[in-house]
Amino acid sequence: MAPRPSVKGVADVVALIDSLSRIAGRARVIWFLVFGGLFLDAYSNAALSAGLGPMTTQMELSSTQISVLTATAPALAIVFNPVGGWLATRIGRVPPLLLAKVFAVAGALLAAFAGDFSTVWLGRVLVGVAYGIDFAVAMALLAEYTPAKFGGRLNLWQAVWYTATTSNLALALVFFHLDVGADIWRWSVGSAAVVALALLVGQWLMLSESPTWLASKGRLEEAVTNLDRIYGIKAEAGTPDARTRAATAAPAIGMRQAGVLFRGEYLPRTILSSVISLGQSMQYFAVGWYLPVISLTIFGESFEKATIGSMVFNAFGIAGGLASAYFGRKLGLRLSSAAGFAGVFVALLLMGLTFGRIPTAVAFLLPVAFILCHSAGPGANGKSIAALSYSSDVRALGTGVTGMVGSFGSVAGLYVFPQIKDSLGLGNTFLVLSVVPLLGLITCLAIKWDPMRSEVSVDQEGPAAPGAGGSHPDATAATAAR
Repeated sequence: MAPRPSVKGVADVVALIDSLSRIAGRARVIWFLVFGGLFLDAYSNAALSAGLGPMTTQMELSSTQISVLTATAPALAIVFNPVGGWLATRIGRVPPLLLAKVFAVAGALLAAFAGDFSTVWLGRVLVGVAYGIDFAVAMALLAEYTPAKFGGRLNLWQAVWYTATTSNLALALVFFHLDVGADIWRWSVGSAAVVALALLVGQWLMLSESPTWLASKGRLEEAVTNLDRIYGIKAEAGTPDARTRAATAAPAIGMRQAGVLFRGEYLPRTILSSVISLGQSMQYFAVGWYLPVISLTIFGESFEKATIGSMVFNAFGIAGGLASAYFGRKLGLRLSSAAGFAGVFVALLLMGLTFGRIPTAVAFLLPVAFILCHSAGPGANGKSIAALSYSSDVRALGTGVTGMVGSFGSVAGLYVFPQIKDSLGLGNTFLVLSVVPLLGLITCLAIKWDPMRSEVSVDQEGPAAPGAGGSHPDATAATAAR
């Protein structure tokens, strides 16, 4: 019998996971369960969107109240993205994910049975907390669960997002045909509680703590146990190496040490991932509200036809999200983001210059091009590149900070650009908005870091000690993110 490999630190764990030729068995189930949390985040947002019209009528909401409900979740994610990253760094990846599902169940039920605006809003607050925590932690955990050769699969979260949105819209149509009347929004929002509860049970039963995180904390026996439990990898705990001993002895990296993300070799990585995250969220949420307008124009004014129209647009988002994994693998996350930003820039310019002056069928194709370029490029990469750009000791914190920046873009898109529309008109708003993908394109071309073009892994570079000023090798020599 061949001797079992010895695990002395994070690099050994990463090497064993990277040696896998496929993700199978329990590892595959766990992988999809973590992705399920991202499905829930999108589903919860779509649940409010699909039922917002009937809710507005039933509860007689003002335009201000509608804006508050719409922006509550992304606004809270500004705070709870880094909080989720901090929790995942301190106590592990799995506990925050389970906590997020509890908040999601409570928030969905509270909103579904609400009798007034304040109660609905409180439900959205809990959903926003869940959204902020889950997204920051899930991407970090997926990066640690996934062999490096399959890193591009993290981009599938974008297809999952659009699939979740489409699923909720389809369910809304079912409720519509069941003739539930103005309460359709309660069924739509309440269904998110069912999804959240199912994920809570599944994740509680199946998830195992990240072996990479355990090794970074010096808990090698547990890391070896979970390698076997998740992947069937038989290894044994060895004597901790120097890096593991140093990391164990050093103070845990937390919010106070977030400055490490903005020093040394991490600085360009943080700038690049933050700009991609900010740009993609701003352009999506700024233009997203216009898609129902196109839907109403093409498919008619009824709830049923408008919902079907929105599903058509989301279908292109699914296609782009699926393609993003391919483009990320072939071009790298940086160049695929640059190409996507370029496509979005051109689409927005044409939408602005031709708005109201071309046939409806042609006008329909421009938002389709926008969605495809967005979802196949920066839309997917905005989350993935952060998860793949940091070593395990700061990965969750890095994804949390990047998620926080992206949430600023969401809020800006929901609030700032509608104000510009009222002042300048829709066509000119598209022209103003085109600056966002242009700046994203310039940043992607200026910063050369790409975690998919790697020679050694970030975790093999060694953990970043709190206060370190840039101990990592040059990014061109170490361009991976594991």
